Amino acid sequence: MSTADVVVLVAAVVACGAAIVGLSAAAVLVGQVRRLERGIEALRGEAVPLVTEARQAVDQASAEMARVEAVLEDTESVTATVDSASRLARRAFANPVVKVLAFRAGAASGMRRMRQGEPPPPRGRERPATGRRAGGPAPVADFVPAGSTRRKKVG
Repeated sequence: MSTADVVVLVAAVVACGAAIVGLSAAAVLVGQVRRLERGIEALRGEAVPLVTEARQAVDQASAEMARVEAVLEDTESVTATVDSASRLARRAFANPVVKVLAFRAGAASGMRRMRQGEPPPPRGRERPATGRRAGGPAPVADFVPAGSTRRKKVG
């Protein structure tokens, strides 16, 4: 055998060894791919029902949100109605209630004076002078508007 024959023989043995290593690596890879496929199928089997449940939960939450929104709109409408009704009631009853309270206070004062024997207070222009013209507003010369830079004249 010549050197060339030995080199060819060694090359053939190395090639066969490489082929065996390659085939065994391919067999291992095929096994791993099959194992991965089984894992993916198991994951799909679990994930699809979970996604379906999640979608149902989202749909239910969306329906609940719509109902809550409708309730809030109704509540706002009722609040506005009650607010306008209370304003109307306040406008309707405020003046008569004030008049009734004033009448009651006047009647109580009159009853108290009658019990104590005091004469009734003077009416109209017969009131004692308080520095103003009888029956009229305060003198114009004494009036200075709030925030005015004009000063009241003394004299």
